[in-house]
Amino acid sequence: MSMVEGPYAFVFYDSLNQRVFYGRDVLGRRSLMSRRCSEDSIEITSVHAGPGGRDWAEVGAGGLYVLDLALESAPPAPINQNEAEHRTRIAILFSGGLDCTVIARLVHDILPDQDEIDLVNVAFENPRTVQAIARSSRVASDITSAYELCPDRITGRKSLAELECLCHSRKWRFVAVDVPYSETAAHRSEITTLLHPHNTEMDLSIGCALYFAARGIGAVKDLNSEALIPYCTPARVLLSGLGADELFGGYTRHAKAFDRGGYPTLVEELELDFQRLGRRNLGRDDRVISHWGKEVRYPYLDEGLVSWALSVPVWEKCDFGQTFGWKPKLERDKKLLRLLAWTLGLRSPAAERKRAIQFGARTAKMESGKTKGTHIIV
Repeated sequence: MSMVEGPYAFVFYDSLNQRVFYGRDVLGRRSLMSRRCSEDSIEITSVHAGPGGRDWAEVGAGGLYVLDLALESAPPAPINQNEAEHRTRIAILFSGGLDCTVIARLVHDILPDQDEIDLVNVAFENPRTVQAIARSSRVASDITSAYELCPDRITGRKSLAELECLCHSRKWRFVAVDVPYSETAAHRSEITTLLHPHNTEMDLSIGCALYFAARGIGAVKDLNSEALIPYCTPARVLLSGLGADELFGGYTRHAKAFDRGGYPTLVEELELDFQRLGRRNLGRDDRVISHWGKEVRYPYLDEGLVSWALSVPVWEKCDFGQTFGWKPKLERDKKLLRLLAWTLGLRSPAAERKRAIQFGARTAKMESGKTKGTHIIV
């Protein structure tokens, strides 16, 4: 298995020797969970069937496990390892931020010009935000404004304009996925089930955004009339920018780690984030997205890129130190990626500040402003 690259999760039954082998790829990009039901039974699944799965745990990433059925109570042991449908194959989870816009720009260089690319941009009706808009005298208090005023919708359209200017031979299709609060509430139970064993408000906020983005039902602008027409992306493969923050130092806590103890502390924080990606993010996201029969791919988590990025000195990846002479002047985080974006002509994304998906799409704190991301879902 050490020779196999790419995302995978599997369960294999060896009937001759009465053993079960199972495991996930080295980064944990595909979901696989297990739970001990009794002393002599264990369940293994990608997505469990119901909400009563509080004992499920993510299978460790990068390991090959064997369960010897001849030894009934033996725990699993790790093994050491030395039209549009015809033209649209790819969709990108697109907030207009740095990570996903760089992916879009590079995909343009790879795919034939006749291939169309869907940019899926999700925005939510957040009751608290709608109320704030209604109190404002500057903006009309309608739901359409609430969607279009979502931070990710604003940056999405802005970055789309840059892509269209730079890559004019490509047909970019901006898929505006607008999610009413009633629809979020109606799907909450299903999303909560898919998230297990993760169960915090932050998990729910992120899960909601990915769930409706992966469904891909939204609206696109008619080329002739500019009117919005219903559309559902036919793409079965979704590209995500996950992994860029962990590799290149994109979180606020990375800057705080540097302020506490310089580059050694920053390196420790980056290592911690990267090591827990499979446990905290990837399995959860895979369950939510694959619910719609879609497969998510993570360009920043390609094994070759990961190996290279981990070998690069941290001060070349992010600029939390007092570095002088940088031109252009950009944010300190993910400096290497920002300079790449600038070189590719993506000036706005290169300067865009990091914004978490739950705040950009406004899935966070829908009912109460006092809710914290660490609160357990009830």
